Amino acid sequence: VVGAGPIGLVTLLAARAFGAPRIVIADVNDERLSIAKSLGADEVVKVSTNTEDLAEEVATIQKVLENGVDISFDCAGFDKTITTALSATRPGGKVCLVGMGQREMTLPLATREIDVIGIFRYQNTRPLCLEFLRSGKIDVKPLITHRFGFSQKEVEEAFETSARGGNAIKVMFNL
Repeated sequence: VVGAGPIGLVTLLAARAFGAPRIVIADVNDERLSIAKSLGADEVVKVSTNTEDLAEEVATIQKVLENGVDISFDCAGFDKTITTALSATRPGGKVCLVGMGQREMTLPLATREIDVIGIFRYQNTRPLCLEFLRSGKIDVKPLITHRFGFSQKEVEEAFETSARGGNAIKVMFNL
């Protein structure tokens, strides 16, 4: 999983619920990697936003997943994160593009017969998601890191907290 924001962390939880035997998550933020580890990531890999670091980071991801990466999820949606997912995935593997960080992206498609799958609208996923939540197979409560009231001041503070990132994953309002 590339990206340990809210989407990446839910992807981690879903992958575990579907029985993924080993999950590695990569991100630029140490706090989010720590959260990913606490949510059940087998390994975390710190990456950078610098494209020049790509080859070394891909090698690290592949080394951590000794048998190669079968399926990658890009949950950030930037040129570098997509390239990371495509480069780390083994020939014949699958890369699912989940994140939408940029409106337009460049894909390096000479990538060893990798299937690229896009998902954005999450159509037809609601019944299964609700069942996972109802049954306790997925617990999203740890993703709620901050709660605020609904006054003008608190709303502004909540949006500022969310925009800063860091350890803010999901910021909720109490109505």
